[in-house]
Amino acid sequence: AELARFPEPLAPATAARRAGRTPVRPHEVAEAAAKLATEHDLVLVEGAGGLLVRFDAAGGTLADAARLLSAPVLVVTPAGLGTLNTTELTARELRARGLDLAGLVIGSWPSAPDLAARCNLADLRDVAEAPLLGSVPAGSGTLSPAAFRATAPHWLAPRLDGSWDAEAFRIREAPEAL
Repeated sequence: AELARFPEPLAPATAARRAGRTPVRPHEVAEAAAKLATEHDLVLVEGAGGLLVRFDAAGGTLADAARLLSAPVLVVTPAGLGTLNTTELTARELRARGLDLAGLVIGSWPSAPDLAARCNLADLRDVAEAPLLGSVPAGSGTLSPAAFRATAPHWLAPRLDGSWDAEAFRIREAPEAL
């Protein structure tokens, strides 16, 4: 289910304002997710922009929706320079709010990772104090929905019903960073 799609790829509150539309509020996200959970084994709530990006003028955030749901949070983090800082800050904020950090998934892993991405791969787990649970290849968003669903289990760890192995991935992608 999709609660909102705005014309411009901006923070949700900004995108809603610029589109002249009503913003999505954390309680609406929580209610929709709770309803979907009665019909499905797994419900993922995707947030745009990060844990603390504002949904509405009242300052509601994805963290607020997670709190309302008492749901664990899976953080999708970039591969490149700067990710150690933003990932650690996100992990700290989750813990400060009493939220469960389920783990990390690297979004958009490059086919030819640079030194920063390779070193980050070795360090992410430690700075977040959370397991690495997957790595989505760059360009996978261009796959058809059927191809994406068929391939996604190869990008995700068994804990997320996939077959991806974090240690094998680290050894293959960043042996010199270990």
